[in-house]
Amino acid sequence: MKTTILGYPRIGARRELKFATEDYWAGAIDAARLETTAAQLRRSVWTELRDAGLDAVPSNTFSLYDQVLDTTVMIDAVPARYRALTGLDRYFAMARGTAELPPLEMTKWFDTNYHYIVPEIASGTRFRLADGSAAKPVAEYLEARRLGVETRPVLVGPLTYLLLAKAAPGSPAGFAPLDLLDSLVETYAELLERLAGAGAQWVQLDEPVLARDLGVRETEALGRVYRRLGGLASRPKILLATYFGAVAPEALREIAATDVEAVALDLVAGPGTLEALASVGGLPRKKVVAGVVDGRNVWRADPARVRSAYAVLLGLADTVELSSSCSLLHVPVDLDTETALDPAVRARLAFARQKVAELVALAADLESPNPPITPPKAEPREPVRFDARRSGREVRVAAQRARLGLPDLATTTIGSFPQTAEIRTARADLRAGRIDEAAYVEAMQAEIARVIRLQEDLGLDVLVHGEPERNDMVQYFAEQLDGYAATEAGWVQSYGTRCVRPPILYGDITRPRPMTVAWTTYAQSLTSKPVKGMLTGPVTMLAWSFVRDDQPLAETARQVALALRDEITDLEAAGIGIIQVDEPALRELLPLRAADREPYLAWAVGAFRLATSGAADATQIHTHMCYSEFGEILSPIADLDADVTSIEAARSNMELLPYLQAAGYANGIGPGVYDIHSPRVPTSEEMAANLRTALQAVPADRLWVNPDCGLKTRAYPETEAALTNMVTAARTVRTGR
Repeated sequence: MKTTILGYPRIGARRELKFATEDYWAGAIDAARLETTAAQLRRSVWTELRDAGLDAVPSNTFSLYDQVLDTTVMIDAVPARYRALTGLDRYFAMARGTAELPPLEMTKWFDTNYHYIVPEIASGTRFRLADGSAAKPVAEYLEARRLGVETRPVLVGPLTYLLLAKAAPGSPAGFAPLDLLDSLVETYAELLERLAGAGAQWVQLDEPVLARDLGVRETEALGRVYRRLGGLASRPKILLATYFGAVAPEALREIAATDVEAVALDLVAGPGTLEALASVGGLPRKKVVAGVVDGRNVWRADPARVRSAYAVLLGLADTVELSSSCSLLHVPVDLDTETALDPAVRARLAFARQKVAELVALAADLESPNPPITPPKAEPREPVRFDARRSGREVRVAAQRARLGLPDLATTTIGSFPQTAEIRTARADLRAGRIDEAAYVEAMQAEIARVIRLQEDLGLDVLVHGEPERNDMVQYFAEQLDGYAATEAGWVQSYGTRCVRPPILYGDITRPRPMTVAWTTYAQSLTSKPVKGMLTGPVTMLAWSFVRDDQPLAETARQVALALRDEITDLEAAGIGIIQVDEPALRELLPLRAADREPYLAWAVGAFRLATSGAADATQIHTHMCYSEFGEILSPIADLDADVTSIEAARSNMELLPYLQAAGYANGIGPGVYDIHSPRVPTSEEMAANLRTALQAVPADRLWVNPDCGLKTRAYPETEAALTNMVTAARTVRTGR
């Protein structure tokens, strides 16, 4: 019984990559120093995995920013506007933009909270190995081998790459990136030949797109790709890795007809995988790498369930090996750093390092003579449905206009302002006991007062308190709700150098006391302009946490929603007239298969409405969503019935708005007029142009003006400059339209 994993966290146990990369961006270190840190991280991962007893260690899972962006660079699919730049300047320009160049689009990696940089493919793109024989997968394979570690290079599969890409602006009508599949496959064929020449015995090609619904064309393309790559005369053995869900029988048939030697299947997120595999007669003459350890959650594996799956697989494949269900990129690095967790909770957990040890132990367990145990099946439960607002849209609009008196094209921000060094120091001092609670509150109130004055000086119409007291939009609430546990160093990469610490939802959720009322009412006392109360919605609280797996998500969402409903009631009682309940993860949790989506959307929309439906007509409910492909949830966005919805739109040139209107959305909308994930400050003319585009789809009395997302990760000079331009743009369009 052999073991492997499909990938490993790359940020480092102490976020070494984050700090080195940000130092490089700031000019504090040079490229050589950044590469030294990167090499040290790669070396530590490879040797750690080898020494832990894994039989096969992956490589090329390291990235300075994103593995999809790495693929774009590797195959030279760089858009023309970046080609004047070279090296890391070009690489980071595509990811983050520059003063002159906006970045490529960024969106969620399937249904995870990881974000990838979306490839932009033109009809004239010509793929080639940009670095020739020194291509990154080859270089890292050789680097590991020099350390005495034989690895399996990991590549984003060509089908997944093109199906996640977007056609470049100005492409011919009807062009799709998949049209260039055969050309891309030949580039992959050359890469596999180079890997074989370097000595690689195996290569892993990741095709998570197989967990989605595929049409006839995509399914046929799958078989064509792997018949071509499998038929190469000189290549490593191929592990075709799928994850994030079950693979459809028709896709399994295509795979079975190819010469690839092994297939990785996710048995955690894809509970129908074994049935689909049985329906096609299994995968004879192939190895199945069984994803039995959850790569996306922190709970320990159930040995009985692993034994049961293994017993079934033995009859469906030539050889069975054990693996993580997907890359361990999505979980924290090491549980041993968490000394403050409740021992009863800690005993149920496994982070990346512990999951590797679990795999080795499970393999040993399967070699024992004990018979397999079949676990009981969970009984399906009806989805939970919830309430509506007490009055219709027209009644609420009239009540809110009378109360708030806002102009057309009202300006606001999404919620957070930059987290300064002083804020972080005060938080650290409170934790360390260097200051008491009263001194901390005084420091946070001083920051809130400064942010309120700044917003008034900028001329914003609806203000926020800036959230200086919040370390994270989910963790802050988790720390105040019973049933959650917080980690000290459980960092997970979200995008680039942005890391989050997902809390652990282990029990029933209750709200012992108000969570935001004191901060929000203090801010409101400093200004006559409305200040938004800021809450994180129930779906996002689940999506960005590690959630208990012993009851349906719908039931857990209902518990969180009821806690938020109580918070909204208390905010209203304190005189707060606008309350924002953010749901940036609504699209993220959407099941990859269309057949599974209706039950999810029923409880997800229902949980939001349970949280917000008790609000008075004159209380304006906002929500915010960011960096997702919204096309599949346009009607559910309308069903949330928020009075105002703000969305990411700057990177996608407002393209969503006409579709949202066509889906029946008739409430207020705030399409982001500039991208906060880039340090670039757009001009007021650019933002005004975005607003004029938006006005073609949305009337002025329903159009709001705001950035794409919160400003927590930005610095104050660029924030003030960008917001100044945003307010100028709104006034220009308001008076001159």
